[in-house]
Amino acid sequence: MAGKRKDVYLVVGGKYHDFDFARLELLKLLAEHDVIRVKVANDYSDVDAMCESDLLVTYTCDEVPDAAGQAKLKSYVVNGGKWFALHATNSVLEWLSHDPPLLRAPRDHPDFMEVLGSQFLSHPPVEPYQVEVTAPEHPMMTGIEAFETRGDELYLSEYHGEREVLLHTRWTGKVDAFQDGEWEEDKEHAVMYLRDYEKGTVLYFTLGHCRSTYDMQPLVEEYPELERGSWDLPVFYELLRRGIAWGIQ
Repeated sequence: MAGKRKDVYLVVGGKYHDFDFARLELLKLLAEHDVIRVKVANDYSDVDAMCESDLLVTYTCDEVPDAAGQAKLKSYVVNGGKWFALHATNSVLEWLSHDPPLLRAPRDHPDFMEVLGSQFLSHPPVEPYQVEVTAPEHPMMTGIEAFETRGDELYLSEYHGEREVLLHTRWTGKVDAFQDGEWEEDKEHAVMYLRDYEKGTVLYFTLGHCRSTYDMQPLVEEYPELERGSWDLPVFYELLRRGIAWGIQ
């Protein structure tokens, strides 16, 4: 017997990523559930429709709603909404220099980042790193073991409010390409976490970088590498599936 219909709003768009690839992969995963019906957007312009959904899924970079839209999304979660936020959803970027490259993460959207529970500040150059299971007893982590991701960005963020960390990694060092570049304290950096916010919940998952030929325009006419981050890992798809299942339960 078919279950109750679930309306999902998927937002995929912004800068510096292969959003066509990510959008298609996420839509295929959502299509595994007969009860799901999906609306798709490139940005947050139709926040009212997003707030009518059972689940909001976002894969964005340097893309945020206006002040009124941020207030509506905050109200959506406060009143019981579920938000599955992926990869760079918590990023806002400003170029300070292109040669050498230097970016900053302006703290201009406090309500947006407060609801998400974090704001991206920087990441080191892409290299392999280990993802550890922080909460093996949590139902979403059943059967998940530590794994290595080889082509993804390791997100260094500041955090807001309480969260239940499910996956984490550790990294210390200096990042030259970002204004917030000093990360000398040896501590855990969340890779996946749950954030209860009033009656609603945010599930944040930082993995999922992807980039291809034309995704750095106008900075670079043709990007020389195909980057698929963790999309090559079966465990990444399993975690995405579990996030969607969480969102529609």
